[in-house]
Amino acid sequence: MDAPNDDRYIENRTFDEIQVGDEAHLEKRLTLDDIKLFAIMSGDVNPSHVDDDFARSSRFQEVIAHGMWGGALISTVLGTQLPGPGTLYLGQTLSFRAPVSLGDVLKVSVRVKTKDEARTQLILDCRCENQKGKVVIEGEARVLAPKEKVRRHRTVLPTVRLAERGRLHEILSAADHPPAIPVAVVHPVDDVSLTGAVAAAHHGLIIPLLVGPEAKIRAAAEQAELDISEFELIDVPHSHAAAERAVALVREGRAEALMKGALHTDELMREVLKRDGGLRTERCISHVMAFDVPTYPRPLFITDAAINITPNLDQKRDIVRNAIGLAHALGNDDPKVAILAAVETVNPKMPSTLDAAALCKMADRGQIKGGTLDGPLAFDNAISEDAARTKGIDSLVAGRADILVAPDLEAANMLMKQLNYLADATGAGLVLGARVPIILTSRADEAITRMASCALALLAADHQKRKGPPGQAD
Repeated sequence: MDAPNDDRYIENRTFDEIQVGDEAHLEKRLTLDDIKLFAIMSGDVNPSHVDDDFARSSRFQEVIAHGMWGGALISTVLGTQLPGPGTLYLGQTLSFRAPVSLGDVLKVSVRVKTKDEARTQLILDCRCENQKGKVVIEGEARVLAPKEKVRRHRTVLPTVRLAERGRLHEILSAADHPPAIPVAVVHPVDDVSLTGAVAAAHHGLIIPLLVGPEAKIRAAAEQAELDISEFELIDVPHSHAAAERAVALVREGRAEALMKGALHTDELMREVLKRDGGLRTERCISHVMAFDVPTYPRPLFITDAAINITPNLDQKRDIVRNAIGLAHALGNDDPKVAILAAVETVNPKMPSTLDAAALCKMADRGQIKGGTLDGPLAFDNAISEDAARTKGIDSLVAGRADILVAPDLEAANMLMKQLNYLADATGAGLVLGARVPIILTSRADEAITRMASCALALLAADHQKRKGPPGQAD
């Protein structure tokens, strides 16, 4: 006999079994897929829900859920838990108290308020709260409760895959537990960089320290209709000074990450890489992109597409270490690392294959720890088990790679952009190997991408606090 709470089944509670005060709950995180699917189902393409550029100019400064998405979750609780199968919906009132934003977790509750014995009807109080305990929806439902017991196999719904950019909810959800970290936001004098920092703060990911010319920052906030009164503003005359002061804040222990604003990457990195007064460690600094690829079953890390142009073997060793560290921070304790080349065999005429073989031998000898390496691997063999099987490659990594290490910046950059524009992938990136993570964003980044980059920085900083600075445990 199967247990009554066996999740393979769905079971109701009859009118006679239900008492006033009985409750049922569910929790659901809002993802971009939820918004897209609801828009497809309902036809509601209000740009506040589906147009990131428009949403940034709205009063909420970000995409928000359809109001009836929360109403649908109330219906889910009524139809599947209390009373459950056999329930007839007779009426519903809803009051929308606050918006639901990407990454928010709703706790949806229904509670029996009254029972009408003559008509077997129930009145239930309905309530949706976000992860901060704030009520976003409340109302009252009237239902006809079932008289007969129903217990059925739970229908298994098909998996729906949306080929959309912005699917970074897994990274956001991983940032639930560590507390927000202070982040020096360098020269945020335009609406894009300032909006990204404020949105990340409102989601509990960062505590912004706004470093730059005060008048320009306030003007940008006014233009974007942002309230920055709760954030510390550190006034400096120009972008050079902003980069210098932000690095100093890290050295003083006041900031645990840097976030690039409206200045050139070179200008910021020049201060980071100074021999005296910078943020160097024993590691080579490198850039890692964490991608959600709709056609790939797991997060995919690509490195290095932004810092090291033609890395030598020592630099590649550190590039691999940095990527492994980020994978660890996201909960992957043994990431599979594919060292990419054009072919899967060692060829003395192709330096990338020699480097790949050397890196794998370094891993064998304990010079690179924390991941499983294989290479050289061509791209198809790294991400396709069928391709690896056809080539006769017997490997723990081939076809199941978590990290792709490109032979040089050009290859990594092209691969990254191909995933963006041809595979509908979305990535969030960090510079690692310095004393703190560095968030590099661009004007072209969507809100969800900037948010996910801050979430990555939060997780990387938390991991670094627990494990020590880069190079310490090598």
